[in-house]
Amino acid sequence: MFKKVLIANRGEIALRIIRACRELGVKTVAVYSEADRSSLHVRFADEAICIGQAASKQSYLYVPSIIAAAEISEADAIHPGYGFLSENADFAEICTDCGFKFIGPKPFSISKMGNKSVAKETMREANVPVIPGSKGIVSTLEDAQRFVAEIGVPVMLKASAGGGGKGMRLVTSLDGVEQAFVTARNEAEAAFSNPDLYIEKFVEEPRHIEIQVFGDQHGNVIHLNERECSIQRRHQKLIEEAPSPILDEELRKKMGDAAVKAAKAVDYEGAGTIEFLVDKNRDFYFMEMNTRIQVEHPVTEEALGIDLVKEQIRVAAGEPLSISGGTPRRHSIECRINAEDPYHNYRPSPGKITALHFPGGPGVRVDSHIYEGYAIPPYYDSLIAKLISIGENRTEAIARMKRALQEFVIEGIQTTIPFHLKMMDNKDFISGEFDTKYLDTHNWQDF
Repeated sequence: MFKKVLIANRGEIALRIIRACRELGVKTVAVYSEADRSSLHVRFADEAICIGQAASKQSYLYVPSIIAAAEISEADAIHPGYGFLSENADFAEICTDCGFKFIGPKPFSISKMGNKSVAKETMREANVPVIPGSKGIVSTLEDAQRFVAEIGVPVMLKASAGGGGKGMRLVTSLDGVEQAFVTARNEAEAAFSNPDLYIEKFVEEPRHIEIQVFGDQHGNVIHLNERECSIQRRHQKLIEEAPSPILDEELRKKMGDAAVKAAKAVDYEGAGTIEFLVDKNRDFYFMEMNTRIQVEHPVTEEALGIDLVKEQIRVAAGEPLSISGGTPRRHSIECRINAEDPYHNYRPSPGKITALHFPGGPGVRVDSHIYEGYAIPPYYDSLIAKLISIGENRTEAIARMKRALQEFVIEGIQTTIPFHLKMMDNKDFISGEFDTKYLDTHNWQDF
């Protein structure tokens, strides 16, 4: 087991990793920007080192400072959390070259699955169902127009190096290809410094279902069932749950087997997620792989009664897998609480928290880094808390989530709690009848 782990992240995920390390008897090193000097992960880690200014490029994305902090603190492993450098193959390789164990997959696996067109071709070769589309990059407008004419509309243009909805455009007619192609390329270049696009058939009435996978250094790969992630706004997940209300045991097995096949195709080690779209006919297609721990990992932990972050650390230390899948024991729901104003188009709401009360009681978990008096900086992601409810069934999990949201008090800033309260009373959410486009066609204030 490692003696000391440096956490190359911030916020709630940094705290989550600190807690896992502490239970394993492992020392921790927090790194922080000048804007995060008063953050809880700085206070609770065994050591803390400032790595730069507020901007991510000058701190959490600045590899030389992170490696220097690991060397100074004599850490023997680096945990990247999610976001920032967690899916950067070059960073993973630099960690290894400098003598630090990267707590995550091999650089080869990250690289293979990080490029979406390469990932899809890899999945085709592994006989994992893939959405029909171009077999690689579509380099020119003429090629795009020719391909769309062949497979027919609707199609999606997607950035090959993309994520979070950047560089994506829906095309519903041949006349719309040119504008969508130019716009998507420009957006992809600006967001990822890579203008490459690929094209795939648009899946109608899609559900976003992801399968948690785990591999170790001994060739073992398992899946830990699914998470339902279809309640989204602009391709950003807002509510996740496990198990999905639409999966039965037969479909769960098919998707789980496909996910394991996908992970084995890239010699996967550690925690990862295979993301699928499920259409209205219950056919499923590979969308992408996230080669890291997910924001929504707590719903899998609570549904199965396991600790995914501790397992990440054990596996990275060379231990064989100690967890297994099986049918979910309980139902778990996660609401992402963001510092945003849902009444004004979800505009960011940084600022000082003047009053705070976390909910509690049976079946309630809160993962958060905020506290009363904490000033939320404007430089980073707006996620400030993850509220998780656990019930014997979905009905109980929804009731507990509603009760917990009613108890959750955050003053001084605007948050997405009002939106989540409305969702817990929404008849379509309660019945499980929704898809990824639900919030595009329904105004939450009208629920």
